[in-house]
Amino acid sequence: MKFFEDFVYSILGSKKKKTLVILLTFLAFVGSIMMLPTKLVLAKMLPGKSANTYSVYVDAPTGSSIEETKAISECVVNILKHEKEVTDIEVFLGQGAPLDYAGLVKGSSFKRSENVAEIVVNLTDKHEREEKSYEMVHRLRPVIQSKCEPLKKGTSIKMIEQPAGPPTLAAIVVELYGKDIQKTRKLAKRIEDILKRTEGLVDVDAMMDDYFTRFRLKVNKEKLIKSGLSIKQINNILYLAFEGMEVAAKNSENSPDQIPIFLVLSDNTKRLDEFSKEDLKAKLASLKLMNQRGMMVPVSEVVDVIETKNNPTIMHKDLRRMINITAETDEVSQVYPLLEARDTMLKELSDQYKVEKVPGMSTYMFDLKLTDKKTGEKYLIRWDGEMKVTLDTFRDLGGAFIAALVLIFLLMVVYYKSFTLSGIVLLGSFLSIIGVIFGHWLMDLFTKETFFLTATSLIGFIALMGISSRNSLLLIDFAKALMVDKGFDKQRAIAIASATRAKPIFLTAAAIILASTLLATDPIFGGLGVALIFGTVAAVIVSLIFVPVLMHNAKAMDFKKEE
Repeated sequence: MKFFEDFVYSILGSKKKKTLVILLTFLAFVGSIMMLPTKLVLAKMLPGKSANTYSVYVDAPTGSSIEETKAISECVVNILKHEKEVTDIEVFLGQGAPLDYAGLVKGSSFKRSENVAEIVVNLTDKHEREEKSYEMVHRLRPVIQSKCEPLKKGTSIKMIEQPAGPPTLAAIVVELYGKDIQKTRKLAKRIEDILKRTEGLVDVDAMMDDYFTRFRLKVNKEKLIKSGLSIKQINNILYLAFEGMEVAAKNSENSPDQIPIFLVLSDNTKRLDEFSKEDLKAKLASLKLMNQRGMMVPVSEVVDVIETKNNPTIMHKDLRRMINITAETDEVSQVYPLLEARDTMLKELSDQYKVEKVPGMSTYMFDLKLTDKKTGEKYLIRWDGEMKVTLDTFRDLGGAFIAALVLIFLLMVVYYKSFTLSGIVLLGSFLSIIGVIFGHWLMDLFTKETFFLTATSLIGFIALMGISSRNSLLLIDFAKALMVDKGFDKQRAIAIASATRAKPIFLTAAAIILASTLLATDPIFGGLGVALIFGTVAAVIVSLIFVPVLMHNAKAMDFKKEE
């Protein structure tokens, strides 16, 4: 390693070369950091994970019949069944599918109405097909929504993949809080429209019931008494006609129990020609009951049809009324569409509301406070979902990283009794971030999908702190021993230390890089592998070139023998 010793010695002996090394390192650091705000490297909690199944949620407008929901579901199935990678399809009308991970966090178990359906799509094994599940979802989503949603105005069809990361309701969740439910609903519609126009967001849906007209049947007690009928007779014939009921039982030698006989009118008979009060009255008039005097009385004579509006569900959280507006991301990070949508809200909602940002760096720093300019009513827009988990995770990992830096610095101060040498170790450790960010940028150039800087990437970066610190410690201790025990001058001692310790540093780095190659191909922990590989490369360069320059600039008293 004589050549490397002479190389380092020549750098330390020239002020211009030392300045050049410091300048290049500084430019590399600034360039890597700037890749984040310029979006050359994108951050995300976890990348997409290819699975062997995904689901399609059909949400028809509130009040839709099961037949209308079935027609929409059949439209979806007709598109999916032509996909060669689809092995089977299961349709659950009026309810959610048996709970899986996605359904558990998205509330499938609460689906119990005629306007909802869930379609489970099973695929061939992910190792036997080229197209990943999230790529198939990305390709089919616009096709299914454009063909099937128009069948019933107001229908929302969502393509749900198995979450790769935290259990959240959606990638982006906007919680809108307000006291006046009608005004809050109008504001929710505006927010929903903004999210729909935001690039990268799909499956946008406001979780609030639609208003619709319904008919309530009320028994006229006076007419009922005069007709000689009973309320039980009225209830039975209505259930018999529209819902069906058990009317008798059959005994069979092949069954130990009685077999119930269920009777209901045919679909064509019980269906209204059009949804109107007059048609319902006409249908009731065709249903007749025999009274106590043997006379046939039409049901319409004793039952009044009252036209009413439904009572939509009102959601509460922390004892406050709220409406959720959810959105999924389409192969993009959650953070950037959020920032774009938030900026749009600040501009567009200011016409009617006084919009204020939440100050500081709190957990809810992206929240917006709205005040109606006319009435003074206050609203709160709170961001939640996977996006908030992403921000919280990056914040917590950043805090852990800072804590690691401080702890390393304090330990070095105790060991060396020198703030200068401790600072060199600290700075050398921190600069491994250059390799981490540049590595993600390079991987993004050579991969088909976007290679995100993920939470696992930050975990790898924190793990690099110990490796980078060890490299600097080897150099400083060896150079210090040469200067104190052997009497070498500082420049020669640092050059010999760099050349002598280069081999074990290279071997350690090679072991880390080879061990991390398997991680780099994993869809979830790929960021960890890339951070370890490229971060280690940067740590080696910094340790053998940049750290010796800083050591040479340190005062001689920092290398004195400890008493």
